[in-house]
This record gives sequence, structure tokens and C-alpha cells, in this order.
Amino acid sequence: MMMMARVVPYIGFVVLIFLLLCMEAQAGRLGPTPDDEVEALGEIAQQLGKTDWKMEIDPCINDTSWLTPAPPKSEESVYTNIVWCNCSYPGGACHVENITLTGQDLDGILPPALVKLKYLKIIDLARNYLSGNIPHEWATMQLERMSIAVNNLSGPIPNHLGKMTTLQYLSIENNQFSGTVPPGLGNLLNLEDIFLSANNLTGELPPALARLTKLRQFRISSNNFTGKMPDFFQSWKQLEKLEIQGSGLKGPIPSSISVLKNLTELRISDLLGEGSDFPPLMNMKHMGELTLSSCNISGEIPGYIANMKILKKLDLSFNRLEKQIPEFEGLTLMNTYLTSNLLNGSIPNWIRNSKRSIDLSYNNLTRSPQDTCTGTGLNLFKSFHGQENSTLGVCPEDKPCSQDYYSLHINCGGSSANIGSISYVGDTDLGGPSRFYEAGDNWGFSSTGHFQKADIKNYTTNNVSVLRMHDYKLYMNARISPLSHTYYVQCLANGKYTVRLHFAEIVLRGNKSFYGLGRRIFDVYVQRELKRKDFDIVKEAKGVDTAVIINFTAVSVINKSLEIRFHWAGKGTTATPKRGIYGPLISAISVEANFRPSKWKKNIAVGAVVFSLCVVSIILCILWWKGCFGRRLSREKELKGLDLQTGFFTFKQIRAATNNFEAANKIGEGGFGSVYKGILLDGTIIAVKQLSSKSKQGNREFVNEIGMISALQHPNLVRLYGCCIEGNQLFLVYEYMENNSLARALFGPEEYCLNLDWPTRQKICVGIARGLAFLHEESTIKVVHRDIKTTNVLLDRDLNPKISDFGLAKLDEEGNTHISTRVAGTMRLFYKERVI
Repeated sequence: MMMMARVVPYIGFVVLIFLLLCMEAQAGRLGPTPDDEVEALGEIAQQLGKTDWKMEIDPCINDTSWLTPAPPKSEESVYTNIVWCNCSYPGGACHVENITLTGQDLDGILPPALVKLKYLKIIDLARNYLSGNIPHEWATMQLERMSIAVNNLSGPIPNHLGKMTTLQYLSIENNQFSGTVPPGLGNLLNLEDIFLSANNLTGELPPALARLTKLRQFRISSNNFTGKMPDFFQSWKQLEKLEIQGSGLKGPIPSSISVLKNLTELRISDLLGEGSDFPPLMNMKHMGELTLSSCNISGEIPGYIANMKILKKLDLSFNRLEKQIPEFEGLTLMNTYLTSNLLNGSIPNWIRNSKRSIDLSYNNLTRSPQDTCTGTGLNLFKSFHGQENSTLGVCPEDKPCSQDYYSLHINCGGSSANIGSISYVGDTDLGGPSRFYEAGDNWGFSSTGHFQKADIKNYTTNNVSVLRMHDYKLYMNARISPLSHTYYVQCLANGKYTVRLHFAEIVLRGNKSFYGLGRRIFDVYVQRELKRKDFDIVKEAKGVDTAVIINFTAVSVINKSLEIRFHWAGKGTTATPKRGIYGPLISAISVEANFRPSKWKKNIAVGAVVFSLCVVSIILCILWWKGCFGRRLSREKELKGLDLQTGFFTFKQIRAATNNFEAANKIGEGGFGSVYKGILLDGTIIAVKQLSSKSKQGNREFVNEIGMISALQHPNLVRLYGCCIEGNQLFLVYEYMENNSLARALFGPEEYCLNLDWPTRQKICVGIARGLAFLHEESTIKVVHRDIKTTNVLLDRDLNPKISDFGLAKLDEEGNTHISTRVAGTMRLFYKERVI
């Protein structure tokens, strides 16, 4: 008994040791998750590129590496990290049923090992940077929800996806999937939600989709489908949300859409092909958002829309709707867009009394005395009959133009800025969904639309990273739009203009992250003519935070007005990296006349006549200067006998144009002396060459250059506007070359060097050759330039070469060779200037 009493206390200790030894034998792991699922999770982590799962901790005990608490709900909260287990299986077993890993920038592939989790029902890998395609192993899984949206997946949608017949939710939008939609998707009879938007899908939609009778949401926007809109609707009677924007499909909208009585959101836009009357929507009593934009719809706006009592958004813009606007007094519409139709009659009282956003711009309405063009929330820009012929184009009672303008420069979305000698006016108004804004004496904008599913009130944006491009001040801010934004300029002198549009993508990113998966695509119109379809800033500029300037060099202004419009046609992404990042973005606009102002032309013409008469008798005043041969000659004698085909400027004009020869306007140093950029009072940009008193090149070279350039005109020779000879001041006034010299483009500071591709280099070489051929053989006065080098070849805005600096040129008399055996001018950089 005493022995037993001594042993009993040790029995419990022995049992405890035994249990600990047994537990250690289980590979050191504690918890209820089956070993095969833990092993599968390890493979899945490796294939996804996920490194923060703690494999030594059981996945089903809610450790933070497996189940991270969700952040507060907000637009920015895209990060989720969930491995969720169901432990209610027989015997208390736990199995992984849900893996949700979003917003983590995982850069692996869709894991084939996912098939080893036999109880998995939900997989959500949205907003990562996964590549590849959907593994064929997934075809045998019993998934109910699958989201792989916002990734870098590519290739065709595999037909084996149609074998996952348990799927109720499928989202593969915002990827790079291509090819046709496989008919196998018609086998997903349990499918309720399908999202295929923002891919590169083509072809016609397969008729097999008609079998998806349980559908509640169907979205296929921003693709390249062909054929007419399919007539599937009669099978989709449970459908609640339908989105077909910028899909590539052709109209008309089939009449079978009338069976969709449960619709709460209908968004169809940018249909191609033939038009139709307004589709029959009278049975849709639960409609909250109705968008039928750019669908070629004609006829009247149906009055039954008034029966859609919960309707909040109505967008019927850019159609051919006519007659009067119906009474919608009982509706509580938040946003109404009837932009760009053929509506007539007076504005209904329900619109005048509304405090919400309503856009009636571009219609044929009849104006009443109480209608104003600058009201809050109501956009009436070009809304009234007869405004198309108005010189102002805004409101008929506006005062006529007090003067003609020849240029305008706008820093879109930003404050005023000076770029060199050009002043860009600011454009800081916040804009809005139906906003008409008169920004200056002769310009303003009209803004239409609101951002889908995003509370964005400021229609300007700013850079999210440091900008290093030239003229970065123009790109720090930008104007954005969810649908349509029109800049108008009025009181312009009629004629041809050059319009430059400055773009830089300062919001979307270009890194290997889901932040870099957004695609901004929009259309550009100038004078209501489509100039760029599906314009993509990043593709055009070859990257983000990089400037690209689009030039339109022969824009006609006929009625003293100019319109530049940017339009979102349903293409690109709308929720990447977050909702509301889509639609047009413009950084700056520059408008300049291609002609001399009429008053300036008249003065030049008169001056030319007077000058011609003066040449016969005497040339201006007597000025002394040292000649090439050591004798002092008056400029009157030097110029006498020259039949100049140019005009004269006063020193006062030159000084004003260059802002008193401000150092910031100095653009070069020529053989004569300094070269300055200047702007005349009419807006003409000029280059002023100043003769230096220290220069070895004097009267003779000055006279030589005036005489020859005034007589020689060719597309590849610099154009001389005139000269100034006043006191001891000597100036030549040339056309301004935007890209300076070829020397700067090739060998200048890094910020000025241009990336000249081989076709451009060939164009420059050929242009120089043509200019020299004209001088040597084609002109009436044969000339040998004798100083051809990259500093004497200037480049205009389109990189067309123009030969300059004729001061050392030598007249080639008949009978003499065209080749001068003596090299004139400077020898510097000769070895570099041989190749461009």
C-alpha cells in the first residue's frame, strides 16, 4: 500500500510525457486542418508568389497570416487576406472553403494546385498582377464564385471553363483575354452574374448564352465584338443589371428587351451601325439608372419614363431624339443628360425648377426670357435654335466680338503658367456633371457626365509622382471628364489654325502592379470632326508621366469659333486601380493662327510699296559700320540697289516683342550675335537675330543675307519676315522654329535632345538636300551657302528642316562652278555634324 501511494503521484506525470511525445510525432503541427490541404496551400502560395503565409501555423485557427481583419470600408480598401475554413463537417473536421486574396499585387500565376482543395467554393484573386491563363485543372472544381478580375491574364477564354457547372458568379473583367466567347459558357446554368468587360474579346456572342436563364447581371463593355446585339433577352427574364458600353456591337436594340421587367440598371452606349426608334422599356418600373447614349436612337422621348418612380439617372445623350422634352415632374432625378440631340420647343418647368444636374447642351430648343446660359446645374451651351450661326455660339444676347484673336493657350486643370515667352491661362474651375463655364473673354468649356459609382466632384486632377519632362508645369494638373468635355474659343479671325493638344498620363501608373493595369481610352474631336479614335495616352507617349503633343496643322475657323471636344465612348477600364479613373484627360491646349493678322498684312503691304519706292531713290538712313575689306561704308550705300521683298520693323516693336531682350527669351548665339524669341502684338511668334557690334561679320554679311533671303523662298529655307535698321541697331526678323537647331536636337543638353527615328532623320536629310538643290540650281539667283552645319539647320514643330544663316553665302555667277573650294564659317563639331 505504501508502495502504491508512492507510485500514484508519478502516473499523471508519465501520461503527460506520453501525450507530449505523441504530439511531437505529428511533425510539430497543431490544429484541425487536414495535412493534404495544408500541403496544397503551400503549393498554391508558391504558384501565386505569396510569401507571408505561416505554414507552421494551422490555417483554420484564424491566425492573422491566414485571416487578416478587413480594413474599414472605403474606396481605397481593396486589400483582403482571407483563408476561411468550415469546421462543421462530420467529426469536427475543418476544410478550406474560401480563399480571398485581393489587392496584394501577387505576380505569379493562377495556381493549378487549387484543384487539391476539394471543398473550396470561393476563389477571389482580383486586383493582383497574375499572368497566364485559367488552368485546365480547374475544370473539375466545384466552385460557386470565381473572381480573377483586374489581373494581367491573357489568351483565349478556355472552353473548359464551361465544365464548372456549379459557378454562380464569374468575373474575368479587366484582363487581356482575347478571341471569341466560348460556347461552353452556355453550360453554366447556375450562373447569376457574369462580367467580361474591359478585355480584347472579338467575334459574335454565341447563341448558347441564351441558356443562362438565371442571370441577374451581364456586363460585356469595352470589347471588340462584331455583329448585332443578340436577341437573348427573352430568356433572361430575371436580369437586373445589363451593361453593354463600347462593346463593338451594332444596333438596333432588339425589341425583346421589353421582357426585362426586373431591370434596375440599363447601360447601353456607343452602338455601331443602323439606328432605331426608342426601345420599348415601358414595363421596367424598378429602373434606377437608364443610359442609352450614342445608340443612334431617333423619335421622341417616351412619356412612360415618368412611371419609373425610382429613376435617379437618365442619360439619352448623343442620339437623334427630337420634338419636345416630356414632363417628368414626379421623378427625383439626380442627373439628366439630353446632350446633343434634336430636341425643340421650350424648356419644361420641371427642368427650370430642378436643383439637380441637367444638361441640354447642343439642341434646337426655343429660348424664353428667363433662360440664362450660366445657371447653376443647368447646362444650356448651344441649346437654342439659331445659335449655330451665332458669331459667339453661346447665347444670342451676348455682345459681338470687340476684336479678333489669333491665338490662345490654356493650362487645362491648372493655374496660369509661363512657358518661355508664351503665357498659358489658368483653368482651375472644378467643373461638374452639367457645367457651362465662361473662363475668359473669348473661351470657356462645357462639361457633361458624372463618374460611374464614384463620388467625384472635382473634374481636375494632379500628378501623383515627380514629373521630369520638359515644360513640366503644363502637366502637373489636367482636366478630366467621365463623358464629354468641350473647350470652345470664340472671336477668332477666320482662317487656318494649328491646334496642339498636350497629354500626359499622371494618374494611372506603369509599374508591375494592379495600379498599372488601368487603360484610359477616349476620342478626340476638333471642329466636330473625329480626329483620334480610341486614343490611348500611355500607348502614344510610350509610358506614364511622359508628355505627348498631338498637332493638327490646318484647322479651319469659319464662323470665328473653334471647338475641341474629348469624349469617352465606353472603352478602357472604369475601376482600376479604383472606381472613377477613366475618361478623357487633357493637360494643355495651344491654338495659333497659320496666317498673319489682316492688319499686320496690310501694314506690311503698304510698307513694301513704300520700301520699293525708296529703293529706287535712297535706302533709309546713313549708318556707319566697318566693312569686310576694312573700309567704312554707309548702310544706305550697302542696301542701295537691292530689290528687297520684305518689310521693316521699328526698334520699338522688336524691343516689345522680346520683352526688352529678356535673357529668358534668348534662344541662341549666331554668327551675327544673339538670337531671341519674340511675340508680336498680334500673337505671331518670331525669332530676332541681333547684329553684334563685336562680330567680325558686319555690313556686308548683313546686306548679303537680307538681299538673298528676301529673294529666295522655299519650304526648306527659313522665311524672313523683315528687318530693322535704326540708329546702330541691326536686326533680322525670321519665322520662329519650335525645335531650334538640328545641333541642339542631336548634341544639346539632355532635356532638349530629341529622339529622332530613322524615317525622321531621312526626312531631315532629304529636306536639307532639297534646300541646297534649290539654292544651287533651281532659284533665279544661284547661291552657294558655304556654311552648312547642324547649327544652321533649324527644325519647325513638325521637324521639317529649314536652312538658315545666309550671311556667308556666295552668289554664283553664270559660268562659275557651284562648288566653293574655300570653307567659310566655323569648323567646330565638324566630326559630329557629318551624321544625323
